[in-house]
Amino acid sequence: MIFTIFIIIQFFPPKLNRADTTPPTDIILATNPSTVVEATLINTCYDCHSNSTRYPWYTGIEPLSYWFASHIKDGKKNLDFSIWEQYSAKKKIHKLEEITEAVNEGWMPLKSYKWLHREANLTPEQIKAITDWAALLQLKYQTTDLPQ
Repeated sequence: MIFTIFIIIQFFPPKLNRADTTPPTDIILATNPSTVVEATLINTCYDCHSNSTRYPWYTGIEPLSYWFASHIKDGKKNLDFSIWEQYSAKKKIHKLEEITEAVNEGWMPLKSYKWLHREANLTPEQIKAITDWAALLQLKYQTTDLPQ
């Protein structure tokens, strides 16, 4: 019975989180980060926090794909780099503060993600690059959010 259910669910995978093109509202297009920051975002954040998820072969096996889809949905609900330019300056500042806290305290990327993606283990240099970039962007958004 369980084997039959396992076979049947293989025909009903969740919808993939993959866009054909990068939207103009994407954080990389909007902020033009350094190559270190860009590569770090793509390799450690974009799978769960953008429309550009890379799917390893094992995510095509049900029910694993549903588990991955759930992680992506939760990740994008909290922060979606693909719609960065749709956020208000106040929300961008808050998200940048959260990014800084997350990488400094080591709770992002998730441990479960780092187990499967060795390149997602951030080096001290990558953490510094991300936090410096986030601090500069916060200053930028603080000055653009000033009352006229």
